[in-house]
Amino acid sequence: MISTVRCTTASRIVWGIVGVVVLTSPTTTWAAETPSAVVIEGCSVFDPESSTMLTPRTIVIRGDKIVSVTAADEKVEIPEGATRIDGRGKFALPGLIDAHTHSVHVLDYARMTGDEVLPLYLAAGVTSIRSTGEEIVAATLVARWAMAHPESSPRVFTCSPLLDGDPPIHRDIGRGITDPAQVPAILDDLQRWNISTVKIYAGTGRPVGKAIIDEGHRRGLFITAHLGNYSAQHAVEDGIDCLEHIWSVYNYVIPGDVKREPGYRGRLDLSNPLCEALVADLAQRKTYVDPTLAVFRNMILLPDVPEVKDHPDNALVPKRLRDFWPVYLKRTGCPQGGALEDRRREFAKFQELTGKLYKAGVPLLVGTDSPEPQCVPGFSMHQELEMLVESGLPPAAALKAATLHNAAALKQQEYLGSIQAGKYADIILLTANPLDDIRNTRKIENVIRSGLVCQPAELLKRVPKE
Repeated sequence: MISTVRCTTASRIVWGIVGVVVLTSPTTTWAAETPSAVVIEGCSVFDPESSTMLTPRTIVIRGDKIVSVTAADEKVEIPEGATRIDGRGKFALPGLIDAHTHSVHVLDYARMTGDEVLPLYLAAGVTSIRSTGEEIVAATLVARWAMAHPESSPRVFTCSPLLDGDPPIHRDIGRGITDPAQVPAILDDLQRWNISTVKIYAGTGRPVGKAIIDEGHRRGLFITAHLGNYSAQHAVEDGIDCLEHIWSVYNYVIPGDVKREPGYRGRLDLSNPLCEALVADLAQRKTYVDPTLAVFRNMILLPDVPEVKDHPDNALVPKRLRDFWPVYLKRTGCPQGGALEDRRREFAKFQELTGKLYKAGVPLLVGTDSPEPQCVPGFSMHQELEMLVESGLPPAAALKAATLHNAAALKQQEYLGSIQAGKYADIILLTANPLDDIRNTRKIENVIRSGLVCQPAELLKRVPKE
């Protein structure tokens, strides 16, 4: 997220992924045979539209699509040869979507390729990810691998490289733009790679940022930003679709007369007029905010805290990545923020602002910035949901953001984000109600991806240990 490390091995990683993917392509037959039909009988179903858990339903799946969702007491024709799952006493969620991940960045430095961690996402019930700012060739190859292997991978939606000042902050995944007139040609090139999102990065100023927003919208693209030189007030006024990271709001609600003494960020009064005005503007314009609390707690502010550093989820990633995390933290100067108590207070302020955004009606996304240090692919999504609830979101609101809002940000709400006839059969079956306790999202019995019934324990076996 904030590294200034320069990658010198991009070609090795690209060819490494090519070596993995060369036998597949977007048109290749699935590696696992899609079943003719699956029926889940008698499960409660979370409806993100109403933010309620519907009484027991029967879900019929044919191929990779949901055919019907009917009340359990209604007569349903069971397709011949269908796989039948007893859903009584269980709870079906739409597959979770992680709105902020990196399928190449960080993994590259750890001598890994993106395909190696994809099963972690699926094992955690994350059936789609948005790869938010990457080297476009390598990211496309990871997405193609995922497309060809739905039995072990989430859907991967790609993003532009980081459109930044020149030189870009991240030279491996950034592209420098100094003149608004350059924007149309750059977007011409990027659209050939079938990107879902365009990302403005921290070194971009307002003239180029506004040109990216205006030109991107003319092309029907979703424009998001990790802000720095371009203020949140200006980006929102210019029509940005989304702000990535709570920093992209927090850093612009600090009044100019605040004394910049040690720990001041953890003492900020969020009822100040600057904050109230920006929050109101975000709500009025329905600009998405993707807080990514996981990366702030786990990498930037509190990576040295035992409950973060020694979190059980961390043991799930390959040793190569786990060993690289402390090296990466040192290179990036993390943890940031000074004394531990100051850092704890600052993170609490980030959560307070997240709750304030929700209460004001700002639509939130749910992303994690995995696989940044201690942001475990897939499983950090459960940590993010827990932190959102701690910030003041009801469990149903956090789940709506992680499913329907994230699908809308991908412009995929016609196909993803809820359990409805005609949508893709991406479903998590839980053994406990997540509306009672958001931590119940971890109690996964089955993950269904494109109609394929997957077992979390088996998916974890696909992840390298070393």
